[in-house]
Amino acid sequence: MVFLLGFAAAVSLAMGYVLQQRAAAHASRSKLLSYRLLWELMHMRVWWGGVGCMIFGPVLGGLALDIGSVAQFEPLLSSSLLFAFLIATFLSDERVRWFEVLGALLVSAALGVFLAVGNPHASATAAPNRGVIVLAVCVVAGVVLALVTIGKRRAMVGESILLATGAGLLYGLQDAGTRAALQVVDKHGLVMMWLNPWVYVVIAAATVGILLSQSAFRAARLDYSLPPIAVAEPVAGIALGVSLLGDVVSVSIPGLIVEAICLAAMIAGALLIGRSATLAHGCLPDFAEPPRELHLEVAATAGPLIPRAEAPPN
Repeated sequence: MVFLLGFAAAVSLAMGYVLQQRAAAHASRSKLLSYRLLWELMHMRVWWGGVGCMIFGPVLGGLALDIGSVAQFEPLLSSSLLFAFLIATFLSDERVRWFEVLGALLVSAALGVFLAVGNPHASATAAPNRGVIVLAVCVVAGVVLALVTIGKRRAMVGESILLATGAGLLYGLQDAGTRAALQVVDKHGLVMMWLNPWVYVVIAAATVGILLSQSAFRAARLDYSLPPIAVAEPVAGIALGVSLLGDVVSVSIPGLIVEAICLAAMIAGALLIGRSATLAHGCLPDFAEPPRELHLEVAATAGPLIPRAEAPPN
């Protein structure tokens, strides 16, 4: 059941990513990393379609996390890039290339082998102290802040990649926090969840993660902005699940080697799919007017129309 819910969540998130990028491509670049960007996106119907998918996906993910571990659920989310590629293929007329198929096969095969060899599952005895939790949250927040700071000094594509990586880290923290909050509900009831800091970690990580992801989608095409999210989220989620929630994966030497190879293969597959022209062109908006600031820039740079003097007759 965890696998079914996990893949369903990945499909929903993939559709949400595609729709949100189609909307974000029309937003003003001057509003990057500002909540005014979200306010502008709220006036676009297609963005709300993406929001609906992004809400439905985490709901399915929460159900999966309630019966499984973070380490078991997170690898399934890496398939969201694969599903986004399939959706983009459906939306575009681009031909599928060999490296795109190779990337899809790498992600799928590595995912299956990781789940079979790692055998991730939850531990009922995990009880990390509050200091470890605070340290882990601070480390994630510090890394995200560094990525945003460096990204602001880079060109648009570089900024998009760094912002998307930060969003993926925060989404991984959100997944771990969701699992921890659900554990509180199971043990102490719904009321106590609101007295536990995990629920506020989830809200903060989700809010800032949405801002960073929408800014990344606006800064560059989906083939640049989605792979970092698809890679960073499961890696961060697995690390936090194992370190904070006591999730268990195989720790034998052969098992660790195979798991490391699988993670590397998933990252390589994500990068191959990320090079896809289908993912780039199939997710670009093709149904709306160009952004208003583009018209203003053209008008400002065009200058007055001056009739060209005709050459004197010979």
